[in-house]
Amino acid sequence: MPLDRSAHADDPRLGLTLSGGGAFGAAHVGVLQVLEERGIRPGIVTGTSSGALVGSAYAAGLDGAAIEAIARRFRWSRIAAWSFQPRWGLLDTRVVAEAVRRLHGEDPRIEDLPRRFGAVATDLRTRQAVVIDHGPLSAALRATIAVPGLLPPVRLGGRLLADGGMVDNVPHFAARKLGAERVIVVHLHAKWENVRMMRSTTKLSELIADPSVVLVQPEMERMAQWSMRDVRRLIAEGRRAATAALDDHAGSDHRGVRISH
Repeated sequence: MPLDRSAHADDPRLGLTLSGGGAFGAAHVGVLQVLEERGIRPGIVTGTSSGALVGSAYAAGLDGAAIEAIARRFRWSRIAAWSFQPRWGLLDTRVVAEAVRRLHGEDPRIEDLPRRFGAVATDLRTRQAVVIDHGPLSAALRATIAVPGLLPPVRLGGRLLADGGMVDNVPHFAARKLGAERVIVVHLHAKWENVRMMRSTTKLSELIADPSVVLVQPEMERMAQWSMRDVRRLIAEGRRAATAALDDHAGSDHRGVRISH
């Protein structure tokens, strides 16, 4: 399969979708590094929960090394603190705005990021997935990580929003909505789909059969989901899975899959 080797230009029709999964999201860093090394530059990135956190850094223009440095020093206190009003959740995510400002020097608007970005959240009233692709970045991130009972939902655009993984933890539809014709989908914990709070409206068989999709499936077996102790191993697993998927598709031109302009 021909690969985009451009050293400068993003591909405006190539999307990247990063699924959620707590600390497992560190595997996305390894995937991004392999894409970077191979000169593959998606111009559209979408994700939910931890996938949105990593994806937003990529959409803001950070490279794989910089995102790895962030992942290695990440602590949950960076995105949540104990709530003094625990009606909606035990933790308060307003510290996300501070973390975003520390990283970017401001709280940028999503539409001003170098790459198109969409964070996927769940509308608690309709139980439908919502793509947040404009407005303050911190508000979108607070919404997409809001696990009910733990992190409070966010009121945004007349909706009450929570973690997108409740309805679609592999929201490749969002990349399509933002204009992607081909999508690299990173699906975490592929072997055990019935993880609590993690759902997908798209069957894996459909993604595998879709010639416009490259499916990357890191395996999280025996790795910690809610602590950061396995960050190095998770990044390495992301690299392994991305390399395997891209090599497989490179040898499958008969399927008509292209990750190039």
